[in-house]
Amino acid sequence: MDRIIIRGGNRLTGRLPISGAKNAALTLMPCALLTDEPLTLRNLPRLADVDGFGHLLNQLGASTAIQGTRPEDFGRVMTIRAGTLTSTEAPYDIVRKMRASILVLGPVLARAGEARVSLPGGCAIGNRPIDLHLKALEAIGAELEMAAGYVRATAPGGKLTGGRYRFPVVSVGATENVVMAAVLATGRSRIENAAREPEIVDLCRCLVAMGAKIEGIGTETLEIEGVPRLHGATYAVMPDRIEAGSYACAAAITGGSLELTGVSADDMGATLAALVEAGVTVEPAGDAVRVSADGPLKPLTLTTAPFPGFATDMQAQFMAMLCKAAGTSVLTETIFENRYMHVPELARMGADVTVSGRTAVVKGVDRLVGAPVMATDLRASMSLILAGLAAEGETQVSRIYHLDRGYERLEEKLSAVGADIERVGDG
Repeated sequence: MDRIIIRGGNRLTGRLPISGAKNAALTLMPCALLTDEPLTLRNLPRLADVDGFGHLLNQLGASTAIQGTRPEDFGRVMTIRAGTLTSTEAPYDIVRKMRASILVLGPVLARAGEARVSLPGGCAIGNRPIDLHLKALEAIGAELEMAAGYVRATAPGGKLTGGRYRFPVVSVGATENVVMAAVLATGRSRIENAAREPEIVDLCRCLVAMGAKIEGIGTETLEIEGVPRLHGATYAVMPDRIEAGSYACAAAITGGSLELTGVSADDMGATLAALVEAGVTVEPAGDAVRVSADGPLKPLTLTTAPFPGFATDMQAQFMAMLCKAAGTSVLTETIFENRYMHVPELARMGADVTVSGRTAVVKGVDRLVGAPVMATDLRASMSLILAGLAAEGETQVSRIYHLDRGYERLEEKLSAVGADIERVGDG
């Protein structure tokens, strides 16, 4: 199994390109199931999760073709064509590896009138039930049953009817699923308290490019007029705001200066504001953001929240960065209950972090030291990379398959801006 070895202490400087967003890509790919015409996605990141989702689409009868890119390039272009769905079942062997697989439920149900999907897997960062997905689909006409670890959904008469649903709490995945299902319903749907994340906006824009009728994009209320069919389209995946935020933290923790290119500062408001509060200089310019740190980092008090609040997917990276702040920071995690599993690993590197329930108190330290550490989930993996970049000596990060799920060619990007980092195999 591969490991990443980092010899810390280097100040990162230069230009670092940001890839297409993992979370957006995994939402856009199932849109191809809604039409028999091809959907071409540009700026698709080269990630294990994207490959895994492609295999799931193949299982359902869709073809996936990579075109026009060299292996050494970042990103790629994929054309997905689901001319005929040969299966309406997403099996356990595929779904258990990736939670995003649940996002085929709405599109397959809307297209074929039925779907059977295994309960999902993914990172072990807490209980993430799919009850909101099911309640929302039921509200627009689905009939549901659960048995033997599978969800079976049917649309009486072969078509969803549309309807109204208000989410009791904001759910990104459930919003995505019901929106994809509602675009082919026979009537009108109104989704209230919908998630407003940029990835939701990206999804809606892609669906509109395919012929969907959606009003209220970017707000908490989405009005969807069902259409008889969608057509193909070509669409570019949005930049990855979490990857960009992660590398911004890399600049900060190493006292460096990075120009992050191919980003949207508008999608990163809470992250950039927190960096500024921590004493980091942030300079947006067009589709780039320069992040520079030339003084001591300041402590922060942060609470994760749905967009436009501070993203839960940035909590672990900020924790690592704040380990080097001059003072005490307080982080409160409101989204997932088990998202502090990286804390014991950071402690091995000299971090001073105390967890009580959903709150973590981070006392800044003068130095971090390299150590063998183990990744527990995707964003926790990145927190260990960040700590390693600032640590004295050598850090070895194992179980990096988590990183490969969400960061495209991480060691190549970091090496290009001055990091002493390499990937090695156990053999």
